[in-house]
Amino acid sequence: MSGYYWLILASMLFVGTHFLMSHPMRREMVRIFRRNGFALVYSIISLVTFGWMVFEFMRAPKAQVYWPDTDVVWIFATVFMLLAAVLFIGSLVRNPSFPGASEKLAAQKPFGAYRVTRHPMMWSFALWGIAHIAVAPRPDNFIFSGAIIFLALVGAKAQEKKKARLVGVEWDAWLRQTSFGLQLGQLGYVGLTPWLLGIGLWLGASWAHQYFGGYAAGILRWL
Repeated sequence: MSGYYWLILASMLFVGTHFLMSHPMRREMVRIFRRNGFALVYSIISLVTFGWMVFEFMRAPKAQVYWPDTDVVWIFATVFMLLAAVLFIGSLVRNPSFPGASEKLAAQKPFGAYRVTRHPMMWSFALWGIAHIAVAPRPDNFIFSGAIIFLALVGAKAQEKKKARLVGVEWDAWLRQTSFGLQLGQLGYVGLTPWLLGIGLWLGASWAHQYFGGYAAGILRWL
Protein backbone atom coordinates (compact mmCIF):
# COMPACT_ATOMS: atom_id res chain seq x y z
CA MET A 1 0.00 0.00 0.00
CA SER A 2 3.06 2.24 -0.10
CA GLY A 3 1.87 3.86 -3.33
CA TYR A 4 -1.37 4.93 -1.69
CA TYR A 5 -0.09 6.73 1.41
CA TRP A 6 -0.77 10.22 0.08
CA LEU A 7 -4.24 9.24 -1.14
CA ILE A 8 -5.02 7.74 2.27
CA LEU A 9 -3.77 10.89 4.00
CA ALA A 10 -5.76 13.19 1.71
CA SER A 11 -8.90 11.08 2.18
CA MET A 12 -8.50 11.08 5.96
CA LEU A 13 -8.04 14.85 5.95
CA PHE A 14 -11.11 15.36 3.75
CA VAL A 15 -13.29 13.17 5.98
CA GLY A 16 -11.72 14.34 9.24
CA THR A 17 -12.10 18.06 8.59
CA HIS A 18 -15.76 17.52 7.69
CA PHE A 19 -16.48 15.80 10.99
CA LEU A 20 -14.46 18.31 13.01
CA MET A 21 -16.08 21.36 11.41
CA SER A 22 -19.57 19.86 11.55
CA HIS A 23 -19.42 18.81 15.20
CA PRO A 24 -16.74 19.54 17.87
CA MET A 25 -15.31 22.67 16.20
CA ARG A 26 -18.53 24.05 14.73
CA ARG A 27 -19.70 26.20 17.65
CA GLU A 28 -16.31 27.83 18.17
CA MET A 29 -15.83 28.43 14.44
CA VAL A 30 -19.26 30.06 14.18
CA ARG A 31 -18.37 32.27 17.16
CA ILE A 32 -15.12 33.37 15.52
CA PHE A 33 -16.21 33.70 11.88
CA ARG A 34 -19.95 34.28 12.36
CA ARG A 35 -22.44 32.13 10.45
CA ASN A 36 -21.67 33.41 6.93
CA GLY A 37 -17.94 33.41 7.55
CA PHE A 38 -18.12 29.87 8.91
CA ALA A 39 -19.95 28.70 5.77
CA LEU A 40 -17.23 30.30 3.63
CA VAL A 41 -14.36 28.77 5.63
CA TYR A 42 -16.12 25.39 5.66
CA SER A 43 -16.56 25.51 1.88
CA ILE A 44 -12.95 26.53 1.22
CA ILE A 45 -11.50 23.80 3.43
CA SER A 46 -13.84 21.21 1.93
CA LEU A 47 -12.94 22.18 -1.64
CA VAL A 48 -9.20 22.26 -0.94
CA THR A 49 -9.14 18.89 0.82
CA PHE A 50 -11.40 17.30 -1.79
CA GLY A 51 -9.24 18.74 -4.56
CA TRP A 52 -6.15 17.22 -2.94
CA MET A 53 -7.93 13.88 -2.64
CA VAL A 54 -8.85 13.97 -6.35
CA PHE A 55 -5.27 14.90 -7.25
CA GLU A 56 -3.86 11.99 -5.26
CA PHE A 57 -6.47 9.65 -6.71
CA MET A 58 -5.47 10.63 -10.24
CA ARG A 59 -1.79 9.89 -9.60
CA ALA A 60 -2.23 6.80 -7.40
CA PRO A 61 -1.21 3.42 -8.91
CA LYS A 62 -3.95 1.74 -10.94
CA ALA A 63 -3.60 -1.86 -9.84
CA GLN A 64 -5.33 -4.94 -11.19
CA VAL A 65 -9.08 -5.03 -10.50
CA TYR A 66 -10.50 -7.58 -8.07
CA TRP A 67 -13.42 -8.63 -10.29
CA PRO A 68 -14.37 -8.03 -13.95
CA ASP A 69 -16.63 -5.13 -14.92
CA THR A 70 -19.21 -7.27 -16.69
CA ASP A 71 -22.41 -5.97 -18.25
CA VAL A 72 -24.31 -7.15 -15.17
CA VAL A 73 -22.07 -5.04 -12.92
CA TRP A 74 -22.48 -2.06 -15.23
CA ILE A 75 -26.27 -2.43 -15.27
CA PHE A 76 -26.43 -2.33 -11.48
CA ALA A 77 -23.99 0.60 -11.34
CA THR A 78 -25.98 2.50 -13.98
CA VAL A 79 -29.23 2.01 -12.05
CA PHE A 80 -27.50 3.09 -8.84
CA MET A 81 -26.28 6.26 -10.54
CA LEU A 82 -29.77 7.06 -11.82
CA LEU A 83 -31.17 6.60 -8.31
CA ALA A 84 -28.35 8.75 -6.91
CA ALA A 85 -29.14 11.56 -9.35
CA VAL A 86 -32.88 11.49 -8.57
CA LEU A 87 -32.27 11.44 -4.80
CA PHE A 88 -29.76 14.29 -5.06
CA ILE A 89 -32.22 16.52 -6.94
CA GLY A 90 -35.01 15.48 -4.58
CA SER A 91 -32.89 16.36 -1.56
CA LEU A 92 -32.81 20.01 -2.63
CA VAL A 93 -36.57 20.35 -2.13
CA ARG A 94 -37.28 21.72 1.38
CA ASN A 95 -34.36 19.91 2.99
CA PRO A 96 -34.95 20.02 6.78
CA SER A 97 -31.25 19.41 7.42
CA PHE A 98 -30.03 22.52 5.62
CA PRO A 99 -28.59 25.21 7.91
CA GLY A 100 -31.20 27.86 8.58
CA ALA A 101 -34.13 25.63 7.56
CA SER A 102 -37.24 26.02 9.65
CA GLU A 103 -37.03 23.67 12.62
CA LYS A 104 -40.79 23.16 12.42
CA LEU A 105 -40.30 21.49 9.05
CA ALA A 106 -38.96 18.46 10.89
CA ALA A 107 -42.39 17.94 12.46
CA GLN A 108 -44.13 17.68 9.06
CA LYS A 109 -44.99 14.42 7.39
CA PRO A 110 -42.38 13.04 4.96
CA PHE A 111 -42.58 14.41 1.42
CA GLY A 112 -40.88 13.76 -1.91
CA ALA A 113 -37.48 12.11 -1.66
CA TYR A 114 -37.79 12.11 2.13
CA ARG A 115 -40.35 9.33 1.82
CA VAL A 116 -37.54 7.19 0.39
CA THR A 117 -35.02 8.12 3.09
CA ARG A 118 -34.50 11.01 5.47
CA HIS A 119 -31.01 11.42 3.99
CA PRO A 120 -31.51 11.50 0.20
CA MET A 121 -28.45 13.67 -0.42
CA MET A 122 -26.17 11.51 1.71
CA TRP A 123 -27.49 8.36 0.07
CA SER A 124 -26.91 9.88 -3.37
CA PHE A 125 -23.22 10.26 -2.50
CA ALA A 126 -23.07 6.74 -1.03
CA LEU A 127 -24.70 5.22 -4.12
CA TRP A 128 -22.24 7.13 -6.31
CA GLY A 129 -19.38 5.60 -4.33
CA ILE A 130 -20.83 2.09 -4.44
CA ALA A 131 -21.41 2.30 -8.21
CA HIS A 132 -17.86 3.48 -8.85
CA ILE A 133 -16.32 0.78 -6.68
CA ALA A 134 -18.44 -1.83 -8.47
CA VAL A 135 -17.12 -0.95 -11.95
CA ALA A 136 -13.55 -0.10 -10.89
CA PRO A 137 -12.65 -2.40 -7.95
CA ARG A 138 -9.07 -1.20 -7.46
CA PRO A 139 -7.28 -0.25 -4.22
CA ASP A 140 -7.18 3.44 -5.15
CA ASN A 141 -10.92 3.46 -5.77
CA PHE A 142 -11.65 1.58 -2.55
CA ILE A 143 -9.86 4.40 -0.71
CA PHE A 144 -11.33 7.31 -2.68
CA SER A 145 -14.94 6.14 -3.09
CA GLY A 146 -14.86 4.40 0.28
CA ALA A 147 -14.05 7.73 1.96
CA ILE A 148 -17.08 9.31 0.30
CA ILE A 149 -19.35 6.43 1.32
CA PHE A 150 -18.07 6.58 4.90
CA LEU A 151 -18.50 10.34 5.13
CA ALA A 152 -22.01 10.16 3.65
CA LEU A 153 -23.46 7.42 5.84
CA VAL A 154 -21.55 7.92 9.10
CA GLY A 155 -21.94 11.67 8.63
CA ALA A 156 -25.70 11.20 8.25
CA LYS A 157 -25.85 9.38 11.60
CA ALA A 158 -23.76 12.08 13.27
CA GLN A 159 -26.05 14.72 11.76
CA GLU A 160 -29.05 13.00 13.32
CA LYS A 161 -27.51 13.16 16.78
CA LYS A 162 -26.68 16.84 16.34
CA LYS A 163 -30.21 17.67 15.15
CA ALA A 164 -31.69 15.74 18.05
CA ARG A 165 -29.80 18.03 20.46
CA LEU A 166 -30.70 21.20 18.60
CA VAL A 167 -34.32 20.51 17.66
CA GLY A 168 -35.45 17.96 20.19
CA VAL A 169 -39.03 16.67 20.11
CA GLU A 170 -39.82 17.82 16.59
CA TRP A 171 -36.75 16.07 15.20
CA ASP A 172 -37.68 12.91 17.11
CA ALA A 173 -41.05 13.01 15.35
CA TRP A 174 -39.27 13.32 12.00
CA LEU A 175 -37.09 10.29 12.83
CA ARG A 176 -40.13 8.18 13.69
CA GLN A 177 -41.80 9.00 10.38
CA THR A 178 -38.79 8.49 8.12
CA SER A 179 -36.20 5.81 7.40
CA PHE A 180 -32.42 5.99 7.54
CA GLY A 181 -32.20 3.29 4.87
CA LEU A 182 -33.69 3.31 1.38
CA GLN A 183 -37.39 2.56 0.97
CA LEU A 184 -37.35 1.87 -2.76
CA GLY A 185 -41.10 1.28 -2.86
CA GLN A 186 -41.56 5.00 -2.20
CA LEU A 187 -39.65 6.16 -5.31
CA GLY A 188 -42.91 6.94 -7.06
CA TYR A 189 -43.59 9.68 -4.51
CA VAL A 190 -40.36 11.59 -5.22
CA GLY A 191 -42.19 13.78 -7.72
CA LEU A 192 -42.12 14.38 -11.47
CA THR A 193 -39.70 17.33 -11.40
CA PRO A 194 -36.96 15.56 -9.38
CA TRP A 195 -37.30 12.56 -11.66
CA LEU A 196 -37.00 14.62 -14.84
CA LEU A 197 -34.11 16.74 -13.54
CA GLY A 198 -32.48 13.66 -12.05
CA ILE A 199 -32.63 11.83 -15.38
CA GLY A 200 -31.14 14.91 -17.02
CA LEU A 201 -28.30 15.00 -14.46
CA TRP A 202 -27.73 11.26 -14.91
CA LEU A 203 -27.56 11.55 -18.71
CA GLY A 204 -25.32 14.62 -18.52
CA ALA A 205 -22.92 12.93 -16.10
CA SER A 206 -22.85 9.81 -18.29
CA TRP A 207 -22.01 11.91 -21.35
CA ALA A 208 -19.30 13.89 -19.50
CA HIS A 209 -17.70 10.72 -18.14
CA GLN A 210 -16.07 9.90 -21.46
CA TYR A 211 -14.19 13.20 -21.32
CA PHE A 212 -13.34 13.33 -17.61
CA GLY A 213 -13.29 9.64 -16.73
CA GLY A 214 -11.66 8.42 -19.92
CA TYR A 215 -14.38 5.98 -20.99
CA ALA A 216 -18.11 5.82 -21.70
CA ALA A 217 -20.36 5.20 -18.70
CA GLY A 218 -24.02 4.56 -18.02
CA ILE A 219 -26.29 3.76 -20.92
CA LEU A 220 -23.78 5.35 -23.30
CA ARG A 221 -21.64 2.28 -22.74
CA TRP A 222 -24.08 0.31 -24.89
CA LEU A 223 -24.83 2.98 -27.50
